[in-house]
Amino acid sequence: MPKLNAPTQIVFLISLILALLALIGVFVFIPFVSAYAFWIAIVAYVVLAAGCILKGL
Repeated sequence: MPKLNAPTQIVFLISLILALLALIGVFVFIPFVSAYAFWIAIVAYVVLAAGCILKGL
């Protein structure tokens, strides 16, 4: 099991922005975002997970 670290602030903010964009895309039609809202949310989670697993990211 890899040692987990806190993500940097920029990684956290990128993940948060992607997650909020996906959430808004579910309720409000945004051409590209609404079609791929689920996958954008998955990318947000992967970015956050990578920030926790990879040291210094």
